[in-house]
Amino acid sequence: MTRPVRTLPKAHLHLHFTGSMRVSTVRDLAEQHGLRLPHAFTSDWPPQLSGHDERGWFRFQRLYDAARACVRGEADMRRIVREAAEDDAAEGSRWLELQVDPTSYAPFVGGITPALEIVLDEARTASADTGTHVAVVVAASRMRHPLEARTLARLAARHAGEGAGTVVGFGLSNDERRGMTSEFAPAFRIAARAGLASVPHAGELLGADHVHVALEHLRPDRLGHGVRAAEDPAVLARVVQEEVTLEVCPTSNVALGVYPTLADVPLRRLLDAGARVALGADDPLLFGSRLVAQYESARRDQGLPDEVLAELARASVRGSSAPAAVRAGLLTAVDDWLAGDPHDADETRDVDGVDGVDGRGDGPSRAGARPV
Repeated sequence: MTRPVRTLPKAHLHLHFTGSMRVSTVRDLAEQHGLRLPHAFTSDWPPQLSGHDERGWFRFQRLYDAARACVRGEADMRRIVREAAEDDAAEGSRWLELQVDPTSYAPFVGGITPALEIVLDEARTASADTGTHVAVVVAASRMRHPLEARTLARLAARHAGEGAGTVVGFGLSNDERRGMTSEFAPAFRIAARAGLASVPHAGELLGADHVHVALEHLRPDRLGHGVRAAEDPAVLARVVQEEVTLEVCPTSNVALGVYPTLADVPLRRLLDAGARVALGADDPLLFGSRLVAQYESARRDQGLPDEVLAELARASVRGSSAPAAVRAGLLTAVDDWLAGDPHDADETRDVDGVDGVDGRGDGPSRAGARPV
């Protein structure tokens, strides 16, 4: 018998604001604002995706942009934050670092500062209501000029703090094949001076060489994905030596064509090398699965026992920006889960047709089984 991974206390370090939406929410918002959604969000969800080439990435980005266009004001933004907290709470996630680029929502609320403040304010309220502490990572985009990243870093620094409803990290997202990583280093230095964690994306669409570039220029505390560090023993050894946590998102890796199946994600190789790995859901709206499904895959497709799943949860806590007291409580709770009776709890599934949240359904999830 195995223990239910839904009740395993954990932190969630890789979840994007727009991509966290329930599919029912994006449909509701589109109807409210009189917008037409692509079929991938209506009759053919979750979408068939691949980021293996430029054309495949363009389709992913087009769908992401279509979802983001449905977010038209403060009420919509607050709904997304609250539902992200509710869904994480249902999955045993007690600390969530939600990644957001306020630039996209600024036109509807009066600027990037009000956009970020709305997210932070709702994060505080949702944390109190759900019991899942929600903090924020401000992320710049590789698709925009590095000077814009500096502006966002200064904004993030002004709202830096510790605990729910504060900015705890600074990231760099979007297609890592675009832009020069080194040109974003000044923005990361601004964030570091404010005490923010460095959490850029690297090592998913590009290989271990790009992990090396990120290590050299951005001095990361964590890497969004970073999974392809497994391709170069020297790079992986440096990741381990520098104690960089890798935010591995297996379903995302398969959906975007990085690996053919969930069993091919080199999670075991990373763990065997001593890497710190925190599992993440990335964009459930696009990939069709939430956090619990990543732990289920680690058990099913990688053959990891409960002891190793518990260590993944511990790594997520240790790699987080949670206050010391929150970390200590979570680590104790993980120990309690592992010491508990595996017969105790049953798992429920499928809110919105997304694996890993119990309750109502919108249809079956195909995540992890669809072609790429």
